[in-house]
Amino acid sequence: MTGRTHDLAALTALGAVVMVVPQHPVTLGTVLVALVANQLGGIAPDIDEPTAPLWRNLPVGTFFGKIIGKMLGGHRFLTHSIVGAALFGWLLHVLLGLLGPIMHTVDPHLVWWAFMIGLISHLIMDTFTKEGVPWLLPIPIKFGLPPVRAWRVTTGQGVESFIIFPGLALIDIWWGVAHYDRLAAWLHLIVK
Repeated sequence: MTGRTHDLAALTALGAVVMVVPQHPVTLGTVLVALVANQLGGIAPDIDEPTAPLWRNLPVGTFFGKIIGKMLGGHRFLTHSIVGAALFGWLLHVLLGLLGPIMHTVDPHLVWWAFMIGLISHLIMDTFTKEGVPWLLPIPIKFGLPPVRAWRVTTGQGVESFIIFPGLALIDIWWGVAHYDRLAAWLHLIVK
């Protein structure tokens, strides 16, 4: 999937969790940092791709992207597995622990979950592509849905651009409209 689809999928997954899991009052800072963390989680597995948006937007990013991509085994290897997800989760936990003293009003637990929701949404979305995902590394088998490779999505092509991306956008709009009262009440608690 393309970066924009991963961004929207991460937001949609976070929205689904917010709609299903009972929410308690949180600070505006927590919400903002969690949204950023969610979007970073949505693109984090592609850190192994030298041409990923993360690397393209840095001055010498392509150079570092190539080095890191080789260290991680290439695209859709370690970072696209359960082991990679656990490693990302642990690293973020350590980082949030270090940043805790300067983020007094931010709930690191919710930020961590927002990041992980974005990361897992990335892996799930890539499972629907022709390349699949090696969920069970070190077992080098890439899993994909549907099982027949020819029926899967080609990254950046018609099905993704005209069905998946607009479908995710419609889901987000529907949730906002269908659950407006609940969302407004929760947002009111944030601003208090």
